Amino acid sequence: MTNILNWHDYKVLQVVELEHDYQVHAEVTEPPTRCPNCNNSEIVGFGRRDEVIMDTPVHGKRTGIILNRRRYRCQSCRKTFLEPVPHKDNKRQMTHRLIQYIERESLRRTFSGVAEDVGVDEKTVRNIFNDYCERMEKTLKFEMPQWLGIDEIQIIKPHCVITNIEQQTIVDMLDNRNKTTVTRYLSKRTDRDQVRYVAMDMWRPYRQAVETVLPDATVIIDKFHVIRIANESLERARKAIRIALTPQQRRGLMRARFLLLKRRHELSDAQYMRFSGWTLNYPEIGQAYELKESFFEIWDCQTRHRAQKAYYAWLRQITPEMKVHFDALIKAMGNWHDDIFAYFDHPITNAYTESLNNLIRVVNRVGRGYSFEALRAKILFTEGFQKIKKPRYQRQRIAEGAIGRIPFYGVAETGSATNYGVDLSTLVQEIQAGRL
Repeated sequence: MTNILNWHDYKVLQVVELEHDYQVHAEVTEPPTRCPNCNNSEIVGFGRRDEVIMDTPVHGKRTGIILNRRRYRCQSCRKTFLEPVPHKDNKRQMTHRLIQYIERESLRRTFSGVAEDVGVDEKTVRNIFNDYCERMEKTLKFEMPQWLGIDEIQIIKPHCVITNIEQQTIVDMLDNRNKTTVTRYLSKRTDRDQVRYVAMDMWRPYRQAVETVLPDATVIIDKFHVIRIANESLERARKAIRIALTPQQRRGLMRARFLLLKRRHELSDAQYMRFSGWTLNYPEIGQAYELKESFFEIWDCQTRHRAQKAYYAWLRQITPEMKVHFDALIKAMGNWHDDIFAYFDHPITNAYTESLNNLIRVVNRVGRGYSFEALRAKILFTEGFQKIKKPRYQRQRIAEGAIGRIPFYGVAETGSATNYGVDLSTLVQEIQAGRL
């Protein structure tokens, strides 16, 4: 009979093909010769029992090995034992290759789909995948950066993304963005003292976690988050002005949103003429736009002192009518004043993380909705994605007595490889090539 298992240490007795399954009746070809407890060779048979060991699917059908497993008793120590089963996982009633199959398939399919495919419980598939992730995390040591980025991505719910801003890599992805989760992650990192600067958005639990675990690190609010609030303030003003207009006047303001969000120097001549007509007819739009532009100009300042001076001058420009629209921006600047203006002392930004979030959304769409665990593992652990700095080599002199009497010079490694995390440019290439 053909050995459907393709293992020489199994003897296939019978193969039963059902509608959805293969039942492979088999036995081990090489029985034990010694007791595993005392190593005595005097062992005798002591019965048999059937065991079901799940294997990888064959011809699109689930495969179960029904093994007629023998039991033995040692004549010396009188202990009983079962014959060892090759290729079987120690923790589960399945083969090693099925474990590897589940790990591989779980990266691109749902746990329930894989479970139905191989004939095991969904919880078992999830546990195998979690073990795989834990093993990969122990194998891959991502360097904790000096410039740490903390942001979030919305995939059904917000998830925290940890990045290396200087190297433009992903360090980790967390299940949520709660203070407890972020604090726990930072606390577990033994190399967390390397972090000197942390760029983040205005999410208070991030700052609380950093203050708790990294008290010496400088928190810097990403300027693009602040600028985004300014744009949102302008948009609120535009909508409020538009509500009071007639339908004919509203048609005259078509596509105003996209034009108003542009900087003044980005406007073409035609766009500037159109903009001038709006501000002439609706002065409030011009006031809101000027407030947005003058706020943006604060970020062109070269020092913290000048930036703060420009901000206070900007505050004095706000009229009571405009304050209602820009109130959220004013409150944010007051609540996060020191962290926002820390940018001018240490001009680092989390813009890379924002572009990274867009990439992760693309990966999630391509995968038609990965589970978070699968998405995280696919991004962090796929071979070839990591940005690794190889150890240096230096010329090393070997003593004369080691090889005759002639001095010998060789090359030796110094230090160890450094893994900075998952490289953004590599992710871009894989997505564009359709391989992710």
